[in-house]
Amino acid sequence: MKKDVKEVIQGEEPHLNNLLSQEDLSSFKGMVDELRDTWTKKQMFRTETEARFSVLQDNRYPTKASKYWQCVREQSSYLDNLMHLSFDYRRNEAKIKWLEKKIDKEEDEYKATKYQIDLDEARFGKASMEKVARHRMREIKMWSKLKKEFNDGSFNDKDVNQHQLESYGLQYHEKAKSLNANSSEAEIFNVMGQLQSLQRIKKSGELESSYKEAEKLTHNEKPKV
Repeated sequence: MKKDVKEVIQGEEPHLNNLLSQEDLSSFKGMVDELRDTWTKKQMFRTETEARFSVLQDNRYPTKASKYWQCVREQSSYLDNLMHLSFDYRRNEAKIKWLEKKIDKEEDEYKATKYQIDLDEARFGKASMEKVARHRMREIKMWSKLKKEFNDGSFNDKDVNQHQLESYGLQYHEKAKSLNANSSEAEIFNVMGQLQSLQRIKKSGELESSYKEAEKLTHNEKPKV
């Protein structure tokens, strides 16, 4: 059963006597509802605004294809994080059940107290993990929304390689425009070297065979009706 964080905070109040002054303890008790509200609405991970201007910034991802594939990377990362969080949550649930049984049977007062502290901490950890999970899922759904928005059918959404020559070409063209007299020799060498390489690869057509091979593989992987 999910436990409201307010209950967890209030449950810790008596134990703050030794940690806080009476004045601070009184202030804490009077702020429980506010602290619950703060804990509930504090920002976790990125908003859609931040995703659009900070993650998917136009000079780094200048095409719809590049934006789409970055959304894929972000969504995949959050899925991995959610799965690992699920394992941690299950582990914590097992710990809670184990501690509850230990407390019921423990006759040594010191050990029982220690188990209770561990249990209180595990319950707070449970509430925190549930909050993190909600926001992990919020971002997963946000990246899904953005993927649909950018995927307008104008590019290959099965093979990430196929958009990169154009997207990186535009990105490094913008980087080259930002170079000036104050740019370091290493920075100029790096940016211009990669831009010239991209231009050469495009002109030579040397990636055409890999595009065709990827299209064959994609076609062969389609389920037969």
